[in-house]
Amino acid sequence: MVFKRRDPKSWPRAVLEFLWPRGGWARAFHYVKHRMRRLPDSPERIARGIWAGVFASFTPFYGLHFFIAAGLATVMRGNVIASLMATFFGNPLTYVPIGVAALSTGHWLLGDKMDEAVQRSFGGKFVDAGADLRDNFKAMFTDETADWTGWHVFYDEIFFPYMVGGVLPGIFFATLCYYLSVPLIRAYQKRRKGAIKAKFDALKAKAAAKADAKRKAEHHSAGE
Repeated sequence: MVFKRRDPKSWPRAVLEFLWPRGGWARAFHYVKHRMRRLPDSPERIARGIWAGVFASFTPFYGLHFFIAAGLATVMRGNVIASLMATFFGNPLTYVPIGVAALSTGHWLLGDKMDEAVQRSFGGKFVDAGADLRDNFKAMFTDETADWTGWHVFYDEIFFPYMVGGVLPGIFFATLCYYLSVPLIRAYQKRRKGAIKAKFDALKAKAAAKADAKRKAEHHSAGE
């Protein structure tokens, strides 16, 4: 296959590069920023795509951020490619602060107290929910009774507060990125157009000089 890797990644390597990309997160960030600025679209449309991608990063639907971002960008008439790239806002370095902000806001909006709600560790609730899925799947083929207690606790104390609480910080940071992006992208596109025009003018002048030199040479030959 044309696009098949010559050295297929092993799953430990894939996980490691997800947590720490080759070249580090700073290089990955600058690459995404560079690619986003070069998108062939208006600054406003690109910025609306960025808004959609950043907002999607604050939702608890991990694994679906691309689809959420693309859907929002389509509705907002933003740049879909920019929205997909902007989901980079959510990464292993930011997932923890994003989760803390979303959960804290969610419990506050719902009137819950974090210390009362967390009777089991954060990770333990994930484990319990996963165990419920596993055990209840087995129960479909045995005489065991399905028990969704762990899943209900996970939904009530983590997933739902995260979903509700992610809206406000998601809107705040997405809007902040929008207003920061528009002037930066506009300035970059203007500078890039100027550079392209200057390069084109230089090539045009070089071609004209070459043609003039050729014409003078021909005129000189004719005079002899």
